[in-house]
Amino acid sequence: MSCILLGVLRRRDNFGTASVAVRSLASIPPLPQAVAEFVSGAVKECKPANVHVVTGTPEETSDIFAGLEKEGIVKKLHKYKNCWLARTDPKDVARVESKTVIVTRQQRDTVPIPSSNIKSQLGNWMSESDFLKAREDRFPACMTGRTMYVIPFSMGPVNSSLAKFGVQVTDSPYVVASMGIMTRTGTPVMEKLAQGVEFVRCQHSLGRPLPLKAPLVNQWACNPDKVLIAHLPDSRQILSFGSGYGGNSLLGKKCFALRIASSIAKDEGWLAEHMLILGITNPEGVKRYIAAAFPSACGKTNLAMMKPALPGWKVECVGDDIAWMKFDSQGKLRAINPENGFFGVAPGTSLKTNPHAMATISENTVFTNVGETSDGGVWWEGLDPPAHGITLTDWHGKPWKSDSSTPCAHPNSRFCAPAAQCPIIDPAWESEEGVPIDAIVFGGRRPEGVPLVYETFNWSHGVFVGAAMRSESTAAAEHKGKVIMHDPFAMRPFFGYNFGDYLAHWLSMETRKKPTQLPKIFHVNWFRKDPQSNSFLWPGFGENARVLEWIFKRCGRTTENEGAKKSIIGWLPQEGAINTKGLGNNVDMGALFDVPKLFWQKEAQELRAYFTQQVGADLPEQVERELRALEERVKN
Repeated sequence: MSCILLGVLRRRDNFGTASVAVRSLASIPPLPQAVAEFVSGAVKECKPANVHVVTGTPEETSDIFAGLEKEGIVKKLHKYKNCWLARTDPKDVARVESKTVIVTRQQRDTVPIPSSNIKSQLGNWMSESDFLKAREDRFPACMTGRTMYVIPFSMGPVNSSLAKFGVQVTDSPYVVASMGIMTRTGTPVMEKLAQGVEFVRCQHSLGRPLPLKAPLVNQWACNPDKVLIAHLPDSRQILSFGSGYGGNSLLGKKCFALRIASSIAKDEGWLAEHMLILGITNPEGVKRYIAAAFPSACGKTNLAMMKPALPGWKVECVGDDIAWMKFDSQGKLRAINPENGFFGVAPGTSLKTNPHAMATISENTVFTNVGETSDGGVWWEGLDPPAHGITLTDWHGKPWKSDSSTPCAHPNSRFCAPAAQCPIIDPAWESEEGVPIDAIVFGGRRPEGVPLVYETFNWSHGVFVGAAMRSESTAAAEHKGKVIMHDPFAMRPFFGYNFGDYLAHWLSMETRKKPTQLPKIFHVNWFRKDPQSNSFLWPGFGENARVLEWIFKRCGRTTENEGAKKSIIGWLPQEGAINTKGLGNNVDMGALFDVPKLFWQKEAQELRAYFTQQVGADLPEQVERELRALEERVKN
């Protein structure tokens, strides 16, 4: 229930919880003491007209969407059951990496100190004093006239030992609706908070107090000129201002689940990673779990929900974006998907590329910045043309035709859907202990030089390969054009602390005092191109099961060279080890597995320059040794 906060007082009740008391007829539910203190501080700073504690009930969710529809922020899509379309301000369409900062006492706690006159690519540091000024310039009275929603949420199954908790305050009902899909909310979470569990404090504002001083675009409130997404790992806080877009405003996602969680994981001895998790079962019924790190828009969701082209093989999805992994008492690395939904890139998703995703998003889904069909549906590039007589409206709300010079859907347009709706959701996706990980896979978009798949020589070489990841940039952030960018561990925009320390943390897994069964580490590249035709050499999608089959078998190998041959970069599949039956004759396996020495000499030079300029003295000696070893192998 909402309340008008004319004055905020705290009082204890018999259960050790606190109420936010107000001088009004209405009241809000009792809050645990620490939560009440956080909310009271946010109310004092942001000065909302009302406060609403989110309970997550179906009735409340229905009311939130009704309010969004009434305000013109979302539109009901009558072609589907309980689906909605939002169009954002064109200035608020992606994560804003340049305005995303980590606030620590010393710069080196956040990023390695780069070479002189070179900007760090591994995160943006903000001093505590600069942050206080930026906060003072943004947050005071920023929610005037608006409702502050209080969202208690869990990242991960509520009773899992790997779960972590958060409380987000926001003045965006779109965020409330989306967080209700992406996280676990409601009574079980509030019960945990009442027991005194630690929680991350998340404060978000659109930065457009009422009355408005300027009109909104698409009824979408945001303040692009003052966007700031600040993370305070030492005090476990996130403050986000000025953007309503998912990656900037759904603070359970990248902000908590990667940036803050990676810092917590370092302190507690586990891993918080930008990885999908899938289960793969062979025709004999043996099952393995794989975690895989790809940069945004490089096919994570497609792989996580793959329909295998190989008969008898089955893939099931645990998660498509984030993995939290911790060794159990037997030394097995176990992973949970801390999220409760999918926040996927729409363009390119189709019945051909990802039929399971299409089934997942057929109901109870929020679409953002996609095209709209005249019969109340959605459309984006990659889908079949609409039926005859059906017209299209683009993401700006303007009529669109196939010969238009601009895309119908924004390249970073999204769907937000409950994970439980996925037809191949893994039976253990909400396992409280997590699923056992046998393999970790790194990958990216590499048009040349990088083979379809290879296995690393050992754990430290695997950490080096993760650190050496490079990929074409994507639409998920504000970068323009197709540039090959360094994206170590697919975590470049998401490190919560110094990358050198992050590498040392990964390397430390090998020297744990407790029993440890380290997963094997691989690298894949679905995106290699024919230099003559510029077309992809590998068909991808369901055919990627052929690569997973080789990885699966390598996880159970009895000798190092079983189905593999040693190369200058790692273990490559032996000729014939990749099952090509039914693949067709137009796939050039030789070209896919060519490892050009000249290319890798240049790659080693690029890595040497990158590590020297960006990581410097913080580069662990083991990674330096791996780089020297690569330099020697490509030279000889």
